[in-house]
Amino acid sequence: MPSWNADQYLKFADERTRPCRDLLAAINLSSVEQIIDLGCGPGNSTSVLAGRWPNARITGLDDATSMIDVARSEQPQHRWVVRDITDWAVNEGGQFDLVFSNAALQWVPGHAPLYTRLLERVRPGGALAVQIPGNFDALPHRLMRELAPPGVRAKEWHAHELAFYYDILAPNSARVDIWQTEYQHVMANADAIVEWYKGSGLRPFLESMNEDQREKFLRDYTERIRDAYRPRPDGKVLFPFLRFFVVAYKN
Repeated sequence: MPSWNADQYLKFADERTRPCRDLLAAINLSSVEQIIDLGCGPGNSTSVLAGRWPNARITGLDDATSMIDVARSEQPQHRWVVRDITDWAVNEGGQFDLVFSNAALQWVPGHAPLYTRLLERVRPGGALAVQIPGNFDALPHRLMRELAPPGVRAKEWHAHELAFYYDILAPNSARVDIWQTEYQHVMANADAIVEWYKGSGLRPFLESMNEDQREKFLRDYTERIRDAYRPRPDGKVLFPFLRFFVVAYKN
C-alpha cells in the first residue's frame, strides 16, 4: 500500500476541507503577503488559502512526494517543497505572515518544542493557525490498536488537551483563540468510514502488515465498524469526528 495516496485521501475532499475553511474563517489578519501551508497534502488546503489571499506568496510543504506532485500539477503558481515539518521548523530561518497547518501536525511528535518553534516562524503581527484531529481515543482508533496483529507497530497520532497548546503559545502571543468542534459527517454507509481512514489513520497500520495480515485486519475492522455505526432511517450513518483548533497571534 503506498505511503500516501492522493486519490484515496480526496475521496472525502469536502469533509476534509471543511475544518480548513472553518479555521481560515477565524483568522483575523489585515495584511498577509507570505504564507506557508505545512502538511499541505495534495493542495486542497492551499487552494482555500489562495482564495482568501489571492495576492499572497504561498509555499506548500509536505514530506510525501506523491502529494506534492498532485499539488504542483494542479496549482503550479505556488511554491512546493518536499520536506519534513520538524526539519523545516528547526532549520528554517525565514518568517511568514501566516504559518498554517490543517490536519498534519498530529503526525509529528514533540508538540511542546514544535509549536514553540512554529510560532518563531511567524512575523510580528502575524499568526500561527493549526487544526488537528482530537479523536485519538474514539472507537475507530481504539479498534485499530485492538485488532492490529501482535508485533505490528504503527505510527499513530499525537494530540494533547487544548490547555496544553494554550500554555505553550500564550507566553509569546498577543492573543490565542482556541476551540474544538465535533463534526457529524453524513456517510453513505459504515464502509465509507473505513475508506475514510484508509486515507489517514489506517494507513500506517496497513503499511506495517503483510498481505495476509492486512486482509484479515480489514475484514475484522470493517465488521466491527459496521456493528458500531448503524444506519439511520434513510440508510446513511453519522460519523462524529472531533477536531482541535488554535490561532495564536504573534506579539
